[in-house]
Amino acid sequence: MSAKQDRILIFGAGVIGSMYAIKLIEAGFDVTLFARSNRFKSLKENGLQYKEKGTVRSIQVNVIDTLENDDVYDFIFVTVRYDRSESALLALKDNQSKNIVTMTNNPIGFSSWLDIVGDRLLPAFPGFGGQIKDGVLHARFLPKIIAATAFGEINGVVTERIENLAKLFKTAKLPYVIKKDMQAYLITHSVSDIAMLSFLHSENKIIDKKTARKTARKITVTLKAYLRAIQKAGVSIDPPMLKMVLKFPNLFLDLFFMTWLRTKMVRDMMLPDYANNANNEIVQLSNDLMKFLSQNDIKPEIHVQ
Repeated sequence: MSAKQDRILIFGAGVIGSMYAIKLIEAGFDVTLFARSNRFKSLKENGLQYKEKGTVRSIQVNVIDTLENDDVYDFIFVTVRYDRSESALLALKDNQSKNIVTMTNNPIGFSSWLDIVGDRLLPAFPGFGGQIKDGVLHARFLPKIIAATAFGEINGVVTERIENLAKLFKTAKLPYVIKKDMQAYLITHSVSDIAMLSFLHSENKIIDKKTARKTARKITVTLKAYLRAIQKAGVSIDPPMLKMVLKFPNLFLDLFFMTWLRTKMVRDMMLPDYANNANNEIVQLSNDLMKFLSQNDIKPEIHVQ
């Protein structure tokens, strides 16, 4: 780490914010976590609690519930759901920090965010997930090849702040990838989330064999339709491996999604607290994706047999 210790504010103390906080604190960075209400109280009283190898551990973290405009950080990570992203950026509008890293999906582009925080905006996407149960973080790590944090300038240029952010992640031993087209990456990721999660939460059913088969086919058809639609809108599918989805037979993808629907991860995602919050985000993502496609005179063709 450099002689000058980076100050980092993580705006949002949910799963993603808590996971970054732990990793960055362990790497020796000066980390502050912004939280509110019960989460703020819990963090003040108990520290940041997380489960590791079956044991609940706790790490002390500086936590605030009010941010002054002259409280300046090298990077602010905005780790809230997409449906709360605009309100979070509005709360940061007058803060004087120069780099605001948004860690969320975005299916419509950055114009509204740029209107709020200007060129301080640095779009990104987190590389892991999980849940918070009874105040304790239960992390979910995926293989590094598909779970690296993605970030990049909107114009694709590798600037000094991109290099500094990469050094930060390297110091914290967090996998990362620098993207040249974050808009394409985030739109593609939004499409996959909408296709995979919208039916899951809207139907709110136990995933038995019969339900899994029907839901898997809906996911397959919807995902393909949305991927074709964003391609028509001029979006490069990223990650490129998702292009293969368009070539795979429906039955192959159905089997894949049927298997996924029967996993513990999906069972956890069906729990009321998680499902309600996720559904709010998916509704907003879906509405904004439709706006983006409509602006390009494109309507997805979805025919579920």
